[in-house]
Amino acid sequence: MIWWQRWRYGKHAAATPLAPLYAQPLPAMSQRFADSECLALDFETTGLDPARDRILSIGWVLLQGDRICLRESGHLLVNSGSDSVGHSATVHGLVDADVAAGVSIAEALATLLPLLVGRVLVAHCAVIEVEFLSRACRALYGMPPLLRVVDTLAIEAQLRSHEHDPEGALRLHACRERYQLPRYRGHNAAVDALACGELLLAQATRINRMDKLTIGELCRRSR
Repeated sequence: MIWWQRWRYGKHAAATPLAPLYAQPLPAMSQRFADSECLALDFETTGLDPARDRILSIGWVLLQGDRICLRESGHLLVNSGSDSVGHSATVHGLVDADVAAGVSIAEALATLLPLLVGRVLVAHCAVIEVEFLSRACRALYGMPPLLRVVDTLAIEAQLRSHEHDPEGALRLHACRERYQLPRYRGHNAAVDALACGELLLAQATRINRMDKLTIGELCRRSR
């Protein structure tokens, strides 16, 4: 799929902010996790349907191997439409006045996309971030981004495939509790990105020795 996207969209990407993602190879599957850089990412949205809902905020934090670089973290409010945030405010706490002061989705992507070049995107239930990001890129540039993705929810589900877990056991806070990670206030994009990054480091130490673990193994466990 990656090669097909590069062949299909590569020339057109050259004139868009996606150009570096198409020009530079994705992190190799054989690359050691300890030698890799990952960007833990979280979106707050008006809902879960990228065809109907919109991004309200974006949070991220950089992981360099087994280190979290808080200096390389960030948070953006996104003003991506004139419609009210509606009942979604009860989940993320963002109200219309908050997002009205945000940047446009084009400005948000101009900040975010360079941060993904040469790095692995990490998210909890990554399909949400990937689909919203892909739809936004298609709307603005006519093509999706090229991404290497690790999903901490899918990894935890694979690690616990022999367990009979109650409903909600794979939520971010529940996963963190099993690794005795501190509890954070949820549904803030910046905080959730940090929480996801910390969870990945805890999962990595359970999966394999840090000096042996590869990006490929994390990606395979994310399917």
